[in-house]
Amino acid sequence: MENKFELAHIGINNDSAQEAAQLAQLLCELFDLTPRHGNRSEFAGPYFECMKGPFLGTNGHIAMATADLAAAMEDLKSKGVSFNMDTAAYTEEGKIKNVYLSGEYGGFAIHILQK
Repeated sequence: MENKFELAHIGINNDSAQEAAQLAQLLCELFDLTPRHGNRSEFAGPYFECMKGPFLGTNGHIAMATADLAAAMEDLKSKGVSFNMDTAAYTEEGKIKNVYLSGEYGGFAIHILQK
């Protein structure tokens, strides 16, 4: 089965909430994006997630979205990928909605999420 992925956003690790807010504001100004506040991050439009502190990945994370997350996980498993199930989040119905791959890729963690 072929799974289509698309880039959802890039997560950028910062050392503090203030640094994350400043970076998100700058990215919003540069690219005419709308800011959005989160508990652990500040967003610059749908593209950038500025983390309020260091998180997974040396540099941050890359989020990839797919229409069928469960099928995508099976496909990735067949390619030798493992998952950090401690990071998995689920819907109220118990279906997985996002999870990080184990390890780093070029200094970034990768998580996949249900569209």
